[in-house]
Amino acid sequence: MKIKKNDNVIVLAGKDKGKTGKVLRALPKEGRVIVEGINIAKKRQKSRRQGVSGEVISKTMPIDVSNVAIIDPKTKKATRVGYKVDGGKKVRVAKASGQTL
Repeated sequence: MKIKKNDNVIVLAGKDKGKTGKVLRALPKEGRVIVEGINIAKKRQKSRRQGVSGEVISKTMPIDVSNVAIIDPKTKKATRVGYKVDGGKKVRVAKASGQTL
């Protein structure tokens, strides 16, 4: 998976199409990512103590990695990611501008 934690991404498909956010967590085994402020679901939370009512909380849910793309740091548009060996180290590179990520 070429998208990692703290990457800035744009949503390509779904109800939040066009929105941008930072990746909070990458889940490579499931092929999903959790993006800040994207794919928010309302979940009912049961009361923990007697006499205190339960509540509805907003929770950020995972989104499929194929529905997001990394934002190019130079052009601020969606781009694909490639790899390049730089000084004996493998680095990620934005395909559109060639800048390292």
